Formats: sequence, structure tokens, C-alpha cells
Amino acid sequence: MGEDTAEQATERNRCWRGRGIGLTPLEIEDAGLLHHWRSDAVAAHETGVWPGSLYELRERVERHLDDSSRDDFLVLLPDGMPIGLIALHDQQLAEGTAEAYLLLAPEHRGQGHGLAALDALTDLAFGELPMQRVEAFTHTDNAAALSVLAAAGFVRDGVRRSSCLHRGRRYDNAVLSLLRPEWEALTRPRSWEL
Repeated sequence: MGEDTAEQATERNRCWRGRGIGLTPLEIEDAGLLHHWRSDAVAAHETGVWPGSLYELRERVERHLDDSSRDDFLVLLPDGMPIGLIALHDQQLAEGTAEAYLLLAPEHRGQGHGLAALDALTDLAFGELPMQRVEAFTHTDNAAALSVLAAAGFVRDGVRRSSCLHRGRRYDNAVLSLLRPEWEALTRPRSWEL
């Protein structure tokens, strides 16, 4: 599957950290991991993304690495084991907006890693980048994602009705956002304080 061993991942440069996790830049060699995680039925349903071929995904990762409007990171446990992907994409620096994306391996969901990764990403967006608004989208029935986003301070803006097609059914997507003043008001420690 092209998965990193814990030893290989430990050697990777951790460019950012959060509570119990680290972030490292995504590499082309990580496409196998992403393909495996995206092939999970729950992930495919919740993200509304057809898994596709590993070849296509590898090409997409390569294009993303050249895209200056996005930052993609593997989420790592303290031992270096990769457990997910988090990204800040569609960055509009002049407007100060971007979109957050999170995908965790099935066996690492529900353990607080998603919240830690999202907190670290928003710290990067507001603490190092000139973002004023970070958005997120998820199905309106994705209780787990909605809970994590709310815990990270995101506020529900509204619903994009029937905006996602998955396996022949239309789904509504919730639109959530975190604004700079809301992030500043959060009382949790920032990533650079950990």
C-alpha cells in the first residue's frame, strides 16, 4: 500500500505540531496512504469523493504540491505513525480566506486526533498566515465531523442544499467557518505553546 513505517515517518520533518500530533508536508510517496484512507466506505461517503485509481491520486498529489494556494499535511502520532491528512486549500491570501479539509484513517477516528489536527491547522492559518476566515464543508448528517468542527470553534453559516452526489443520492452540505476574532477568543493553548 505504500504506507510509511513508524520509523520512516519519524525521520520526516515535522513542520508544525498540536496536542499529541505533528504535521508534516505531504509527499508524492504518500499517495498510497491517501488511497487506502479514501477507499474506506465511511470516508468515501462523508467526503463525497469517489476513491479512483492510485495512479490518478498520485498525479493529483503531484499537482497539489505545485499549487501555491494549498498546504497539505500528513497528521502524525508522536511515534511518527501517519494517521490522516489535513489541508488548508483554496487559499485566497488577498481576501484572507481558505478551506480546511480533514481525513483520518478509520482506526484513528473518535480519539481526539481530528480536533487536535484542526486546532493545529487553524493556528497555522491565523497565527502564521494572514487568514481572516477558514471554511469547512461536510454532509449535514455527518455528526462526527460537525462535532469536531464545533469543538474547534467553527460556527455553522448555513447549508448548501443538494450540493453533493454520492452513490445516486443527493446530500446537503453544511457550511461552517471560523473567523480570526473567534480564533483569537479561544482559550486553548496555541500550537507554538505546546
